[in-house]
Amino acid sequence: MNTFTKGMSDSGVVIWRNLKNVQRNPEWLIGATAFPIMFVLMFAYVFGGAIGGPGGDSAQYREFLIAGIFAQTVAFNSSYTVIGFASDLQKGIIDRFRSLPMSRLAVILGRTAADQVLSLVVLVVMTGAGLLIGWRIRGSFLDAVLGYLVILMFAFAMSWVGAYIGLISKSVEVANSAGLIWMFPLTFISSAFVPQSSLPGALRPIADWNPFTAAVNATRDLFGNNAPTGFPEPSGWAADNAALYAVLSCIVIIAIFAPLSAAKYRKVASK
Repeated sequence: MNTFTKGMSDSGVVIWRNLKNVQRNPEWLIGATAFPIMFVLMFAYVFGGAIGGPGGDSAQYREFLIAGIFAQTVAFNSSYTVIGFASDLQKGIIDRFRSLPMSRLAVILGRTAADQVLSLVVLVVMTGAGLLIGWRIRGSFLDAVLGYLVILMFAFAMSWVGAYIGLISKSVEVANSAGLIWMFPLTFISSAFVPQSSLPGALRPIADWNPFTAAVNATRDLFGNNAPTGFPEPSGWAADNAALYAVLSCIVIIAIFAPLSAAKYRKVASK
């Protein structure tokens, strides 16, 4: 068996092990779905009339909202990657993996890939929640598939960031905070809930070039969900090429954090 085949086989075993952990701890899945559903209900029905554009067009705002909630959900799911690695380090599981004749990359890839399965399940739940509040996909079937693929690719990129944070965290308690604190500026300084052009001062260019904004705008465009009447249209290269920029951003994030995570794993696994 060559190195690549062995690595993929070992990754499959680690993926199954991590999914079994979710089965044994269903509160992870409940937490991953409950919070985004609450965000949908809160923004759609509590704030929707106030920020849904002139006249408070809450129906249009709900369609505008869902792509942002999708991206926010999968971004926050990377915190499970953070906590998973920190927990394995604290419990000595990483030491056990080191003693086994298995690919070192399989441990990281197995964790990040397993979390994509969790993101996929959560997206199915969120799609159902969106449909219940009146959201619809207005684009073609192919565009809808591409929209979901953009979100899942973004989720995969975020999981590599989570992997690195988890590996550098000293404890589960530190990981729990570190895995979430950077998510708030990432998700709120963006076009997830309001048009990015409405943000003041220096926040606007940050939002314009935020990879999160690109993922949201690309998904929104592919779903055919137009902004409410009166919302300013995003402009600039990143907005005009949202899908391309989203994909390029994900590739760059993975290219940076995958080697960093692998190097950090080699370091902690060699102690």
